[in-house]
Amino acid sequence: MALFSRFFRNRRYDDISVSIREHIDERIDELMDEGMPREEAARAARREFGNVTLLEERSREAWQWQRLESMLVDLKHIGRRLRRSPGFAITVVLTLAIGIGANTAVFSVLNSVLIRPLPYHEPQQLVALRLVAPGAPGLTDFRDELRLSASMYLTVAAHNHAFQSVGVWLPGTASITGIAQPEQVNTALITDGVLPTLGVPAAAGQWLTAADQDRRGTRRVMLGYGYWQRRFGGDPSVVGRNINVDSQQWEIAGVMPRGFRVVNYDFDLLVPLAFDPVKESLAGFAYHGIARLRPGITISQADDDMARLLNVWMDSWTNGPGSDPHFYLNWKITPAFRPLKDQVVGSIGNVLWVVMATIGVVMLIACTNVANLLLVRADARQQELAVRSALGAGRWRIARELLLESVTLGLLGGAAGVGVAYAGLRLLVAIGPENLPRLSEISLDASSIAFTVILSVLSGLLFGSIPVLRYAPSKQAVPLIGSMRTASVSRERQRGRNLLVVAQVAMALVLLISAVLMIRTFNAMLNVDPGFSAPTSLQVMRISIPETMVRDPQMVTRIQNNIQDKLATIPGVSSAGFAVSVPMSGAEPNWDGISVEGKTYQGDEEPPLRLFNYVSPGYFHTAGTRMVAGRDFTWTEIYGLRPVGILSESLARELWGSPLAAIGKRFREFSNMPWHEVVGVVQDVRENGIDQISPATVYWPSIMRDLYGPGPLDVRRTAYFALRSNRAGTQAFINEMQQAVWLVNSNLPVADVSTMQDIYSQSMARTSFTLVMLAIAGTMALALGILGIYGVISYAVSQRTREIGIRMALGAKKRELVWMFVRSALVLTGIGTAVGIGAAAALMRLMRTLLFGISPLDPVTFAVVPIVLIAAAALASYLPARRTAAVNPVETLRAE
Repeated sequence: MALFSRFFRNRRYDDISVSIREHIDERIDELMDEGMPREEAARAARREFGNVTLLEERSREAWQWQRLESMLVDLKHIGRRLRRSPGFAITVVLTLAIGIGANTAVFSVLNSVLIRPLPYHEPQQLVALRLVAPGAPGLTDFRDELRLSASMYLTVAAHNHAFQSVGVWLPGTASITGIAQPEQVNTALITDGVLPTLGVPAAAGQWLTAADQDRRGTRRVMLGYGYWQRRFGGDPSVVGRNINVDSQQWEIAGVMPRGFRVVNYDFDLLVPLAFDPVKESLAGFAYHGIARLRPGITISQADDDMARLLNVWMDSWTNGPGSDPHFYLNWKITPAFRPLKDQVVGSIGNVLWVVMATIGVVMLIACTNVANLLLVRADARQQELAVRSALGAGRWRIARELLLESVTLGLLGGAAGVGVAYAGLRLLVAIGPENLPRLSEISLDASSIAFTVILSVLSGLLFGSIPVLRYAPSKQAVPLIGSMRTASVSRERQRGRNLLVVAQVAMALVLLISAVLMIRTFNAMLNVDPGFSAPTSLQVMRISIPETMVRDPQMVTRIQNNIQDKLATIPGVSSAGFAVSVPMSGAEPNWDGISVEGKTYQGDEEPPLRLFNYVSPGYFHTAGTRMVAGRDFTWTEIYGLRPVGILSESLARELWGSPLAAIGKRFREFSNMPWHEVVGVVQDVRENGIDQISPATVYWPSIMRDLYGPGPLDVRRTAYFALRSNRAGTQAFINEMQQAVWLVNSNLPVADVSTMQDIYSQSMARTSFTLVMLAIAGTMALALGILGIYGVISYAVSQRTREIGIRMALGAKKRELVWMFVRSALVLTGIGTAVGIGAAAALMRLMRTLLFGISPLDPVTFAVVPIVLIAAAALASYLPARRTAAVNPVETLRAE
């Protein structure tokens, strides 16, 4: 600004003065030539020319950027005032930095997850092929959608009119050997349409093509960027090399770029998914479908096209001889396609919007606190503003300076808030759920900085407008008469600050009630029996035995049995077992309908769909899942292929009325499958999360005959092994587990090593994330609200010192004076509490989906939180009010 002033004022302004003097000198010379004495000529020339100072000012106004220079002058004065009041400036900037920084951090997450387009080519054209089946009984108990079968995909790929490209994919695992120690990696099995649909080019090499879907051709895979860096050091020459996948040689075709995911699945290998149309059936609803719309085609039109293709699908495929291909009409399968982005984000959007709203409320509370500080500051400047108004300063001139000061403070707070946002963003990513969609894309980008600037300016205008409305609208608002030191505090001057305190209390109450309800939700979830016990001492790991490594199904079972026995001999292990999936692991479920012996289904009635799991003897005991009735499987039954099964308690009650009545009863999956005897009933297990209902579950032996009709034995090749030990989670214990597995087969890698406590905590991650954020917001709101009350009462005490001295001189008791100020604070808090309870009641209805085991209008919460807030407000007002007891009335009156 100094350079600007020097250029415009010193050069242009001096040029104007020089020019005026030259004109006057020329006129003086002319008059002297006419015979007039010099002094008389000078007076006459100046008289003719007019007011030199006025002309200079008008000329300068024509040359200068008046408003800009005036604003720069105001900024200079604002800088001087802030330097003279560093405590005020630091308090305001830090308050705003916390509020703006927190909002920027949450906005960065919200922007990265919900707003920013997916990192694919023309992402607006991408859709998730999602189906619903409202007529399929029991399906919604364990799955919120119906996925595509292989035959359904082949029908859509061949006959659709809505898509440029379409593909399906499936998450999986594979064993990598020949590179250091055996390793199990995450795979994405994809058809040839997946990569063209997503449209992201390879970072090295080339895509998998349709030729790679041929089982008889060259086996080729692609590497994920992270696995390429971790295992091969980013060496580009790996393209074309061979890698041992599930005991077979596969050629590396290429590498996908950094950050690429299949939808939201992070993989190590892309493996071609080959279908044999001759062997496929109608069933097998396991595949995720994605497609790219043709130009001009909407999702609604794509839904209509898919509805047409469902009939083509049922007419083209069967579930085997004697089956009715139109059986699925009973399921009322309906397309429910949606943008791929909605599929990626899922339900996390509700959580993020709630978090953003709560942090936004904290920002409003911070703004009201700063507005209170500015009102106090404006009170102190009342005489200054009155003098300026009397000297001709207009309303806009005063308002502009006050607003400019508040916006300046807002921008300073925003600049400091960027640092707070960076730290807060790292905290959010650290405490956020690991399954948060697009976690790797979260960053503090240009959009976040723009949001910070906008929020800084808007907040400055918001809290700055309150003192402007109080002191700038009219000259009567800034009276010149009276001493600020002796003038009493009028109700009008106090009303603005009181309204701000009421607003602070109301907003703080809303956030505190939200936080307490989430705390009670979390506590309710902790008190739910998940179907297993002592998760901290339950170690789990996943082992896969691919068919290419061991073909014989019975040999697979024997290897699994041997691994279980070896694990049980590790020092400190009390028991061991295995199952296809453990609770809350996210493993792909198996499911189908089951029929009960002696019960017939009439007309279109169908047996309900049930969740399947496959377990070994000893698994329930190891997991701590109670046996409600009957007994566990035995290895004699497993190897003898006896048709037995175990049911969950809820399923046993549904089918036969009680667990004990279910023992000895028989059921089966298919009509050509032998009846299976119920030998045991176990407690219900929260398979999908604590906040989800326990699905009715059938537990099959780990190896069975005729599961899907006559043919080879059916065995589960991927299983989670569970070990009960007080050493669970220690690295030494994990190393001993790996060694025990290698004693059975040195090519078997161990994956997903964790304790059940880790899995359990992960299943509650979204709830705990919301709880932490609401708790932080509630704490900040409470602190800011209490500070606001403290500040108002403290200022009132300082402004009424003379009144207090007079009251004490006239005999007022100190206790009465303290109560006078505390009562004032309690009135404001009571009004704010009443407003806040109404707002919280309305908001909690919207948060219903985030709560568990607690009513949105929980009477305990709505009663206790206001009491705590009122008690805190009373304490905050008592502290400054107590200072009245130290006032010496004689010294006070003498000072006045």
